[in-house]
Amino acid sequence: MLDHETEIRDRVAFIRAQLSTSGCTGIVFGSSGGKDSVLVGILCKMACENTVGLVMPCGSKRNYGEDKEDAFAFAEQYKIETRTVDMTPARDALIGSLSGAAALTPMAEANINPRLRMAALYAVAASENRLVAGTGNRSEIYMGYFTKWGDGASDFDPIADLTVTEVYELLRFLGAPENIIEKAPSAALFEGQTDEAEMGISYAAIDKFLLTGEAAEADRAILRRFHSRSEHKRKPVPVFERGE
Repeated sequence: MLDHETEIRDRVAFIRAQLSTSGCTGIVFGSSGGKDSVLVGILCKMACENTVGLVMPCGSKRNYGEDKEDAFAFAEQYKIETRTVDMTPARDALIGSLSGAAALTPMAEANINPRLRMAALYAVAASENRLVAGTGNRSEIYMGYFTKWGDGASDFDPIADLTVTEVYELLRFLGAPENIIEKAPSAALFEGQTDEAEMGISYAAIDKFLLTGEAAEADRAILRRFHSRSEHKRKPVPVFERGE
């Protein structure tokens, strides 16, 4: 079990250090109504009063319903300024513009959503002297379950070392809304999508492997496959270096 008070204190100090080093005066994060963004939002608000969450529905009904409602409910509880940016018109316009250039696959279309959201976050950050807070956790990062240059991009990430199990643990300690903790994790990139169904493995199994090295053989095969094929997401961009 985590030392909750120490974990929170150290993460708040980390966030304040990022602000101090950068010279920025505020933070912006994507407020999806999910577990990770809620924990990041709480930590950022504790570290910096000038924290803003952007709710950015894009395409799926869940974005406009449950997720948006949860994002605003948690923001009200923790007194976090929240703004809404409807990304669907921009998404549809981009897909329309690309129609003459390529036949987009369903996954290529789905990944447009998080990349547009990150563009919006950086536009706000650049306009208001803010840092963009990342919301990726250790379990997702290991599996590569994030969009490159989308939700995988940020200026800092205060929960990248936490498994999903540990995220839930800290949320409960902080008194986060129970419905956010209980709802099925989902990137909501398309209707009915859930993280665990798409990966074919539970977060409990992923976390057990990360924390103990133990896994059923079928789960181990999934872990190897996801981690191996997503290695490029965790590495810096290869650059040519001229020889001497």
